[in-house]
Amino acid sequence: MTLLYVVAAAVVTIVIAAVVVGREAHRLDAVAPRSVYVPEEAMEFVAEYLPEASQARLTPGDLDQLLTFHMRWLHSKGLQPTNVVDRRQDIATPVVISEETVTAYLLGEAERNGVDVLDDVDVVNVVDAHLAYFDAIGAIGPRAAGDDVV
Repeated sequence: MTLLYVVAAAVVTIVIAAVVVGREAHRLDAVAPRSVYVPEEAMEFVAEYLPEASQARLTPGDLDQLLTFHMRWLHSKGLQPTNVVDRRQDIATPVVISEETVTAYLLGEAERNGVDVLDDVDVVNVVDAHLAYFDAIGAIGPRAAGDDVV
């Protein structure tokens, strides 16, 4: 009789554990992964990722401002929401960005804010490096097909 109670208790425990693990796995699957953007880490990553010529032309202050402009642009496009902790993945329409659009924006902001960009290719390199940082922390989706880019 005691053996029957032990077996029944073990079965009930396994069933409860399976239900709890399954529920949590389903909940976590619906929640966006937590990608943490650390400004100092991003700055260091981008600075190291840049080609030597761009590193020589851009000061740390210029690079910091360009990264800030890029983050502002992302926020204006809805790609940097304010409330993301335990937020369900609710993107109904994919948002596609092109490097040309953000590069043009950064060049305009740099000119408006007095950031000396000696060569436009430096801004292109900063955008590429910043997007590589986003990819490294898991905050960027897959590349869109050519016909998806607006």
